[in-house]
Amino acid sequence: MQILGSILISLIGLRLVLSLLDVIRTQRHSANQRRKSLELLDERIASIRALRKQRETQQTHWNGYRKFRVDRKVLEADNICSFYLVPHDGKPLPKYRPGQFLTFRFQLPDLNTKKSKSVVRCYSLSEAPRPGYYRVTVKRVPPPPGVDAPEGRVSNYFHDHVIEGDILDVQSPRGDFFLEPTERSPVVLIGGGVGVTPVLSMANTILETDIQRDVWFFLGVRCGREHPMREHLQQLDEQYDHFHLMVCYSCPEGCDESEKIFHHKGHVDLAVISETVKVCNYDFYICGPPPMMETLVPALKDWGVPKEKIHTEAFGPATVNRAKKSSTPQKSQADSENKPEITVQFSRSETCVTWDHNQSSLLDFALDQGIEIDSGCRAGSCGSCEVAVKQGEIEYTVEPSVEVGRGSCLACIACPKTNLVIEA
Repeated sequence: MQILGSILISLIGLRLVLSLLDVIRTQRHSANQRRKSLELLDERIASIRALRKQRETQQTHWNGYRKFRVDRKVLEADNICSFYLVPHDGKPLPKYRPGQFLTFRFQLPDLNTKKSKSVVRCYSLSEAPRPGYYRVTVKRVPPPPGVDAPEGRVSNYFHDHVIEGDILDVQSPRGDFFLEPTERSPVVLIGGGVGVTPVLSMANTILETDIQRDVWFFLGVRCGREHPMREHLQQLDEQYDHFHLMVCYSCPEGCDESEKIFHHKGHVDLAVISETVKVCNYDFYICGPPPMMETLVPALKDWGVPKEKIHTEAFGPATVNRAKKSSTPQKSQADSENKPEITVQFSRSETCVTWDHNQSSLLDFALDQGIEIDSGCRAGSCGSCEVAVKQGEIEYTVEPSVEVGRGSCLACIACPKTNLVIEA
């Protein structure tokens, strides 16, 4: 009887163990099913986001040039004007990402032949996306100091000849210098002179969301006369507790000192930034003239800002290229003596020339030969200088910021790697 009881207890125990194993097996199966369901859900969410991003990208572009009418022309500071552009066809405007730019095409008289020629330039959008208009802010560009180059043709044309009611040819917004306004991490926006335009677009867009995202905004200009959007920036500083404004004047005038309209005398440098922000792991968006970019970006890296958190947009690359080319001719000549001879054939112009290794790009080389190639940003961002490569290989001095068609190259940042034939 005792043996039967022990067997019965063992059977009951075994039944309980088997039941427990069934429960565990069922739970594991359910967990696997839940995991698979979550993975499937994540895949669907990723697909939806990808489709949405693709649709948004398509909605921010149109093919070729579109006609825009100048609705308003507003003086922002000495030699700085904003132009409000509305679509001539009256159709809706696609949204753009804050920080992007517009590409303009003008027919201007050639300085040598007096014949009309196409001239392309890019200007950053200076406002948060609006349903009814685009805004660009243009500074009149004088001849660069120390460089044998003319004044900015298009910027001066904008100021002297473009008036309200004029019709302009404009490409769709583009550019990889932008931020996502819905992120929550603090951001540092830095503008030098008219380089304030893309970072102002970013700031306006962020502040119009419901997200209380800290924005540290640095602006460097020479003096009060050259201070664009002054009233607007002061209003933002007063209205939003999470907007922190720091204005630096490098050469303040007497009235600037008395009116106390700036915060720091000097340039926007690492000392000012580190003392104000105190943290180096934020995202930094910087747009300014070459001297500012060449000093500030390395300083931020030395401070400890991760490379991937430094986002830059420089203007005036043509001036930088020509200045570098003319400043070190002996070194360039010595370096070029050991390089192989390369020929560049411009098929449409029926011109074949030996490549000059002192040149900074195919675009500059072509212009020196009297061969016209459309260009805009001269930094590989707008795609205006794309030409077909019929034969040979090229190499880029920097990575293009736009997609380049197969069998083509961006002449403004390309140099020949072998004998080359291009359609120009």
